[in-house]
Amino acid sequence: MTEPGTLHEIWRTPVAAGLMQRVPAAWLLAGRGLDGDRYALGGGTWAQYPDLEKQVTLIDREDVAAVAAEAGVPLTPGETRRNLVTAGVDLPALVGHWFAVGDALLFGMKRCPPCAHLERLTGARLVKPMVRRGGINAAVFGGAEIAEGAVVRPVSEEEAARRGAPTGTGRPEPRMLPLPD
Repeated sequence: MTEPGTLHEIWRTPVAAGLMQRVPAAWLLAGRGLDGDRYALGGGTWAQYPDLEKQVTLIDREDVAAVAAEAGVPLTPGETRRNLVTAGVDLPALVGHWFAVGDALLFGMKRCPPCAHLERLTGARLVKPMVRRGGINAAVFGGAEIAEGAVVRPVSEEEAARRGAPTGTGRPEPRMLPLPD
């Protein structure tokens, strides 16, 4: 599994398609997502998707820089519309696994594919450059306050169970999305 990394930035917006706002700290709410974000509030463009797949999104800051370079646009992490920007974490390796952001317990649900909605909001052609760099969607199972600079690390099944995570048939099922060639 992946090595520990760092939470670099936190982004949220209270409304679908609203301007993302960077905050230095926020609460991850079990079963809901990032406090103050559109999905935790019951809205968001993709609100009809399963609850576990839309609670919080993560993207790597180096992937954002690579997408910006490939697309030839000055893309900021907030413009990707992802909630948590990490550094030094292999995010795709967390899909199907437990991990912690600070003291919060999350489960990697699926890769977060880019979409035409993001292109409409940014005015930039981002779908192709983000195919393998779109980050991941995660579900929050143990809420906690998080802050920029927090450690992002893998969590073993045993540790997750000790922290109250569902096991056996109650364990979440990730959705593995095929990537285009």
